[in-house]
Amino acid sequence: MDICGKAGELLINIRRNRPLIHHITNYVTMNDCANIILALGGSPIMANDPSEAEEVAAMAKALVLNLGTPGNDSLRSMLMAGKKANELNIPVVFDPVGAGVTCFRKGMCTKLLAEVRPSVIKGNISEILHLSGKPSCSSGVDSSEEVSNIADIVKGLAKAMDCVVAATGRTDIVSDGSITYAISNGHEMLSRITGTGCMTSSLIGAFCSLTPDCFTGAAAGILAMGISGQLAHDSLLPGEGVGMFKVRLLDNVYRLDKEIFIRKGEIYVQ
Repeated sequence: MDICGKAGELLINIRRNRPLIHHITNYVTMNDCANIILALGGSPIMANDPSEAEEVAAMAKALVLNLGTPGNDSLRSMLMAGKKANELNIPVVFDPVGAGVTCFRKGMCTKLLAEVRPSVIKGNISEILHLSGKPSCSSGVDSSEEVSNIADIVKGLAKAMDCVVAATGRTDIVSDGSITYAISNGHEMLSRITGTGCMTSSLIGAFCSLTPDCFTGAAAGILAMGISGQLAHDSLLPGEGVGMFKVRLLDNVYRLDKEIFIRKGEIYVQ
């Protein structure tokens, strides 16, 4: 079975089992991440406080750590939850939002990656370049880069970190350090609303929650967002813009099925 078919099977399992996905994420997109997990068929929980982060992580089927609005308390929670998830073999998705923008974010990334073993690192091109030790430029937490050899950089980081790495951009790249996929789904309007990157990390967490194959899980999460973005754009009526696009994005995640993955997925070996 190819990746699109496997993604469809994982979706069926998510809707059958409603896995609990623990987020320690940023307050700008927390509601969006919760809603997209619900639309997919999972069960979100947003437990950011250190007093319960470890306990909730032990209950979850996946943990999503998002650096979007960093703080000392959230760092402590991420470390506690991440270590517990590692101890229990619960997949950890790390989204290093704005990784190279400030010294504080750089320090958080360094500490987290030193003490927590991620199953998947998902970032935009600037964030992946920073984690790879390459020069990068960004505008706040957004990427404005296109890099010709990004597939090689993603593959190298995946090999170095011994995990799956995904870089989102005009073409999304996913690698486990051995095999590398390019995904061409998506639409430019996804970059015009806040939170699509964070929501993609949440989707990856859900798809990784019920399988040991986090490479397929990461590809499935990115496919789900890209395909839903295309369908959302195609369903807009004349005069509708980004507001309705966001509503229709959620609707199309809700309506995803195996046949849509197989029919619409644009993924190939790089």
